This record gives sequence, C-alpha cells and structure tokens, in this order.
Amino acid sequence: MRILLLSHAFNNLAQRLFVELRERRHDVTVELDINDAVTREAVELAAPDLVIAPFLKRAIAETVWRSVPCFIVHPGIRGDRGPSSLDWAILDSEPTWGVTVLQAEAEMDAGPVWACCEFPMRDAAKSSIYRDEVTEVAVAAVLDAVDRFAEGGFMPQRVDPAAAGVRGRARPAMRQDDRAIDWSSDTTARVLAKIRSGDGNPGVRDRLFDRTVHLYNAKAAAGFEGPPGYVVARSGPAIARATIDGAVWIGHLREPAGEYPFKLPATHVLAREVAGLPVVPVDAPAGFGEIAYREVGDVGMLEFDFYNGAMGAEASRRLLAAYLMATTRPTKVIVLLGGTEFWSNGMDLNLIEAARSPADESWANINALDDLAEAIVRTQSHLTVAALSGNAGAGGVFLARTTDLVWLRNGVVLNPHYKDMGNLFGSELWTYLLARRAGVAAARNVTEARLPMGAAEAVALGLADDSIAGPTRSAFTRAVAARAEALAAEPDWSLRMAGKARLRAADEADKPLALYRAEELEHMRRNFYGFDPSYHVARSNFVREVAKSRTPVTIARHRDRRCLFPRRIAS
Repeated sequence: MRILLLSHAFNNLAQRLFVELRERRHDVTVELDINDAVTREAVELAAPDLVIAPFLKRAIAETVWRSVPCFIVHPGIRGDRGPSSLDWAILDSEPTWGVTVLQAEAEMDAGPVWACCEFPMRDAAKSSIYRDEVTEVAVAAVLDAVDRFAEGGFMPQRVDPAAAGVRGRARPAMRQDDRAIDWSSDTTARVLAKIRSGDGNPGVRDRLFDRTVHLYNAKAAAGFEGPPGYVVARSGPAIARATIDGAVWIGHLREPAGEYPFKLPATHVLAREVAGLPVVPVDAPAGFGEIAYREVGDVGMLEFDFYNGAMGAEASRRLLAAYLMATTRPTKVIVLLGGTEFWSNGMDLNLIEAARSPADESWANINALDDLAEAIVRTQSHLTVAALSGNAGAGGVFLARTTDLVWLRNGVVLNPHYKDMGNLFGSELWTYLLARRAGVAAARNVTEARLPMGAAEAVALGLADDSIAGPTRSAFTRAVAARAEALAAEPDWSLRMAGKARLRAADEADKPLALYRAEELEHMRRNFYGFDPSYHVARSNFVREVAKSRTPVTIARHRDRRCLFPRRIAS
C-alpha cells in the first residue's frame, strides 16, 4: 500500500515504522506535522491509502481524517485517553501498559481500535520505556492493523472506558504540580518515579541553589545521605541529592531561563555551586556509573551508557582508557556493548553548543572519538565485537564498524550519515571503513540517501555482520556473550588473528590509516572553522529544538520531483 507517516518529529518510533513498513514492500513517505494546510497538501501529493500517525502533539484536521483513513498510535492501553499516558503509567506504578492503534475521529483517542498490545512495565525512565517496550509493541500493533486494513473484512471496535474489564480511562495532561518533588517527604523510590515520568520531555521542574531547573537522567545513589533536598556529592556529570531515605543521582538539568536552555550535565550547569562538594569518580562502584567492564571466561564485556548516546570529548577519552585497559587483559575477545537505549550517536552536540568556542569543542570532540576509533582498528591482541542492543547514529555507526564484527539486535535502527547536521562531512574513519565493507558505490548511496536503515539492510550492505533476534535486550546480551565465548574457544582463533593482522598490514600499505584520518579531519576543520556556518546553524537548531519549517525531501518522497510517486487522479 501507499502509506503516509504523519509525525510531529521523525523520532525513534517513526523511523522504526518507516524501516519496517518499507521492508514489507509498502510505499512509505513522511510528512512532519507542521500545520493543517501543509498536511492537507501532503495528503493531496502523496494520495495515500492510509495515514499512520506514530507521534503527534495535536489532533489531525477533520478534513484529513474524513478524506483518508488515519491510524493514531497511542502509547496507552485500551480505553486510555490523553496526552500523558506513559507519564501517568510510570507515576502510578502500573504493572503493565500498552499501545493502541485507533482510527482518528473528532474525539481524541476515542476512535475504533484496530490493534493493541501490552507489555510488562520496567522500572526505568519514560524515554527508555518509549524507545524499547513501547516501540516494540507499537510496531507489532501497527503491522497487525495495516494487515487487517489491507485484507479488508475487519471491523474495528470502539472501547467504552466504563465497560467491565477496561482498565484505561481518560486522564488530563500531566502538569508540573502532578510530579513535583517534596524533598521533605518523598522517598528515593518516589523521587525516581517522578523524575522518570518526565524524562525525555518535559523534565521535572525544581529549585536548586535558587535556580529553576528541570531534572533528568536520575538513578539511585547508594551509600549517600544528608538533609533531604541537599546536594551532597558530585560524580562526573551528576550531582547526588539527599532524600528522606538515601539519595539520588541527577545526571542532567535544563535551565529554561538560563543562557543555555537545553539539557546539560548537572555539574556543568551548577559548576560554581558544586565545586566544593566531595567528588566520587564517575565509574567507581559508588559513582554515577557510565562505563563498566566485566569478564565472562575469555571475553571482556565493555559497557558504556551515555545519556542519549552522546559522547563528548571527556567521555570519549574515558572510554578509550577503559578500552585500552581491556586490551591488556588475558582475554581473546572484547565486546563493546554500548548502552541500553543507544550504542552511540557520536559527538555531544549539547556540550558543544554550550562551549565558549563551539568550533574548538567540536574539534576536541571529534579528535577524541577518532583516537578511540583508531585504537580499535589497530588492535592486534583481541578480536573485537560491537554488539548493538540500542540504536546508533552518525559517528556512532562508524565507531561500531571499527570492530572486527558488528552484531545488531533485531529492531535496531541505524542512521549512517552526517549530512543532515549542516552538511557535516564526518570522521571516525568512515571513508576507510564504509568503502572497505560496503564498496564505494554503496558507501556513496548510504551517505547521500540520509535514510534510517534496519538490521537486515545493514547486514546486506556490510555495515553489520549479523542480526540477533531476542525478545528483550537482556536476552540479546546473553546471546552475544555466548557467541563471543564460542569465538574465543575456536581452535583456529590464532589463525583468525593472524589473518586479521595480514589484512590490516595490507590496508596500511595501500593507504595509511593516518591519511584517512587526516583527510577526514581537513573536511571537518572546514565545517567547524570555515566560512560556511551550516553546521553551527543546524547544531544550534537541533539542540534548541527549533521546529522544522518543512520536511526534508529525503523522507518526504511525495515532495521530491525525482521520485516516482505520482499523484492519483480520481476517475
């Protein structure tokens, strides 16, 4: 079928549906929900059989849903209505939650239901649950709904919230007062639930050192105590704030009235105020914890979980140090596990935007990432594996490809391109890695198309070596560990290592790795310091969440005159 995805933003779920629907040979195009006139124009141009709305912040115009069937993907169980569904589910400690696909009508979230799926709730932030459980069941529900619609004969049913057995109900938009923290009475568990209910957006409004800030990225801080509400320690990006029965780490803040009104590490926002507090090394057992290493037999497992997958210069240097330590261990395989939500998204654009010189910080950041990339490519002591249970974008994709093997969890979405960030050239040795794995023509197509891709396409192109099915991310990690142990136990392991060394030597003789890096960085220097400000404008707009005025033609195929996406003419 011809399907138009209508979305407030091309977010994680929208990208995943774009990939999954195209893999099932549907003709898919995307329009960002900018205003009613633009949406009506998109429907006229695309002439879709079906409109699917994975992420909206307002109602679809009546002229649209009356002209073409529109499916709304609502992150709530049957009967649930309202814009803060997942927020309430977390705050109310719901044991299970779900996603409902319903048809748009005049009343919000009240149309007939085409499909629904439920999942057990996890003790995690809203953004994490949305990117994992919500996305997984949403894809399943949408595919069911699309199949039912295509086959015909299915009669969607309306849900009466007052009916017996219906848990869902209409609830208002959650206000800041609904999740406000009372530091004099809220337990650690309650504080975490409140912050997690707003993580991603809009955060929890609070006061720190007489400054109004929004709180994000919280976890329990074991072993700390103090007067409730007081900040008692700092660790890497995070501050520890005491509760009535312990403390919580708060990793990120946003100060709406500040000079930089976007998310930044808490210790960056409050640098002067927390300068005299006790310091706990970030990756120590009692610290905030972003990098961890463990061994399973002859396999070293290196986990790194940076907020939103952003790897600033300091984070990249710490990860390089941890990686180099892992190469000194008497193991045979090193697995780079990344984090639960993202493996890596490359440079930390928020920190760059808040720097005194964004150009200098960009240069420091990309060089730190290149140091890590080069160290992995040059490793001769171990086989290396990148195991992606979460998504990756831009430099993060090519950082993963520096390893000998890349394994993806089914459902992972990759964005292997930089150009949407102001025509940024990119580095992390991609000009060496992509052409070597995918070929020159495919490498050009990948970087120019600027489209998300799923695991199957990534394997076919050579961006990854295999995909692994698994119902959960913990199951994926177990499968990865078992595969890595099998690699380490292979009788021809030494022959494999010898072959790896020969290939690296041949590649080095053909063109030194340092030359690839120098050529890429020369392009990046022009991006950062040159006369064209496109990168700096695009980065600032991205970080400050400036609404797009149009949908890029790379995803809005109905607006690309080069695409064979003809308008249908009524008979």
